[in-house]
Amino acid sequence: MKVVVDFDLCESNAVCMGIVPEVFEVREDDFLYILDENPPEELRPRLEQAVASCPRAAIKLVEDEDDS
Repeated sequence: MKVVVDFDLCESNAVCMGIVPEVFEVREDDFLYILDENPPEELRPRLEQAVASCPRAAIKLVEDEDDS
């Protein structure tokens, strides 16, 4: 799976970082960074929670074609 963020929608409010700090980070410049675009499968439940919790619906998970 791949994590995709629409940075035009993202407000860098750090809700996702609070849920999955291994993948998301809001730095001192107030921008969101994706630390791991292809996180391990065991993070999927928390990533799905981050997607659902994003106030701007800026995050989505895309299935890699290699993840058969």
